[in-house]
Amino acid sequence: MESQKKRTRVFSFEFFPPKTDEAAARLHHTARQLAQLKPRFCSVTFGAGGSTRDRTYQTVREIQEAGLVEAAPHLSCIGATRESLREILAGYRALRIRHLVALRGDLPSGMVDPGDFRHAVELVEFIRAETGDAFHIEVAAYPEGHPEARSMKQDLLHFKRKIEAGADSAITQYFFNPDAYYRFIDDCEALEIDVPIVPGIMPITNFAQLARFSDACGAEIPRWLRRRLQDYEGDMEALRSFGLDATTELCARLLADGAPGLHFYTLNRAAPSSTIWERLGL
Repeated sequence: MESQKKRTRVFSFEFFPPKTDEAAARLHHTARQLAQLKPRFCSVTFGAGGSTRDRTYQTVREIQEAGLVEAAPHLSCIGATRESLREILAGYRALRIRHLVALRGDLPSGMVDPGDFRHAVELVEFIRAETGDAFHIEVAAYPEGHPEARSMKQDLLHFKRKIEAGADSAITQYFFNPDAYYRFIDDCEALEIDVPIVPGIMPITNFAQLARFSDACGAEIPRWLRRRLQDYEGDMEALRSFGLDATTELCARLLADGAPGLHFYTLNRAAPSSTIWERLGL
């Protein structure tokens, strides 16, 4: 963990683009609440195959122009062309965006042509070739392995290529086993990967939803945690209370052991992340 202990800590939040005016109003309220905690930035997700491109841009523009907090849009290469990405990058530069999260993205069901790019490393290379150092580029890291990777070694080497292509830092997929993160950092250090790798944190508030997300992204819910959460089936208040306790303990351990910050997957809700933030004394 030595490579991470020397880093300035960065705390951030993730939002997704709202689909309705009502949801947009709720997100605006959430963003205002979380902005009071003075995070370094908030990221805004990008739908599979660019399906939320316009809504992502609109959400980023509203956050940026409100002056609440620095916005960091996700940018996916699946389904994109070089020309469409040039247009997006020019739009973000016009908004004075300086922070991007560069991802491969998911291939939507039925999509035959994935576009001009196949992997996130190609996207990072393209952004650097087109814009130089105009953007701070975040990439994804997978302490438990990307679900499509043939091996942990292959996944780690792919991560290294993204850093060598010009990525400045990384945010991990969420996890509940801190030892997976520590081992991932050790493996990165052995390959001389020396960038901030911030743990992604999913506050536990709904077991059915968490299980669905985790099955899709490959994040393991430890057996002891899964069984404890199942014990609270039918008692959402007790489940949320236990879930926030467990998430807070995870965050506290990560910070105590030298993690260079935390990135909260908010699901556009302020209360869970705010509660953990306050409990941690941040």
